[in-house]
Amino acid sequence: MQPDAFTVSRGPEPPTGSPQAENGSLPTEQVRSVIELVRLLVRWETALVIALAATIAFGVGVSSQFLTGSNIFNIGLANGEVAIMTLPMTLIIIAGEIDLSIASTLGLSSSLLGYLWLHGWPMPAIIVFVLFIGVVLGAVNGLLVTRLGLPSLAVTIGTMTLYAGMAEIVLGSTIVSNFPARYTNIGVNPFPHTVLSYSAVAFLVLAVIFGAVMHATPFGRSLFAIGWNKEAAQYAGIRVKRVKTILYMVSGLIGALAGVLYTFRLSTAEFDNGSGLVLSVIAVVLMGGVSIFGGKGTLFGVFLAVIVFCSLQNALLLTNFPEDATGIVTGGLLLGSVLLPNGGDLIRRVRAHKGRGRFPSAP
Repeated sequence: MQPDAFTVSRGPEPPTGSPQAENGSLPTEQVRSVIELVRLLVRWETALVIALAATIAFGVGVSSQFLTGSNIFNIGLANGEVAIMTLPMTLIIIAGEIDLSIASTLGLSSSLLGYLWLHGWPMPAIIVFVLFIGVVLGAVNGLLVTRLGLPSLAVTIGTMTLYAGMAEIVLGSTIVSNFPARYTNIGVNPFPHTVLSYSAVAFLVLAVIFGAVMHATPFGRSLFAIGWNKEAAQYAGIRVKRVKTILYMVSGLIGALAGVLYTFRLSTAEFDNGSGLVLSVIAVVLMGGVSIFGGKGTLFGVFLAVIVFCSLQNALLLTNFPEDATGIVTGGLLLGSVLLPNGGDLIRRVRAHKGRGRFPSAP
């Protein structure tokens, strides 16, 4: 429910003879204070802060090791790539699209890194080339969606399978694990002078950049306009096709970066690296309050959702919860994240289409 849908009830009558008693209304400043309080309480981010506190309490309750430096390092290490991939996914979903191929981009990047290393390329050149290929893969998605007008869901399901197949062709059954120690150490050692993994630090830096772009630039504001109403955004002069193509290129770049970090963390390149991560990425983004219909969400909400999701996964593992069953948690969070923050939108859409004999589709 949008905050503006709330109405403020009249409080106790002010003393007789006061200016407020004459017109029977609350002082303007008091009304504004009540409205701001209601808006704060109904913000999705407030619920996430409460969920984070509950998760930490649960983690501390099940294990005294939960808040230790070594466990915080493990949390960031195990989930850093997922956290990084939530950032471009947030922007894409706010713009009313989706990218299901980002985890396959990770896998193809890992395969390509291993293949080029086997063929004697220097590692700096490999990293630059792999990141460039990630941009190309993202551009393919963007052009198919914007220039051919194909739905992003269908396009990225196709490229998800295509890129995964390409990863298997590039590396086959070969497993590459003889990378230089100065690169694989990022999966063993924390970032200097911290208890955070390298991937966690990369996430924090990128989150600041993405948050600034999303909330403090015309480009970021255009994403909300596009997601809310694409046609109106076009009439307002926003170059919708260009914006969406850029988003997909950024998604490809970040997916490739995640592939490089994932490979070095495991000290292993193989074609199925990262398979299955895309559902976790989408679950976290929607859990952060981003509307699946587009046009609504905050980077801060996604940041909180990343911490809640990663902490909850870790706390469950500390209780000897079967690792193979963590998909149940991901699926439950994904379903709940669609229904809870978007419940008002769903109800309004059902009412708007009542009598037409069909369930409303997403714009």
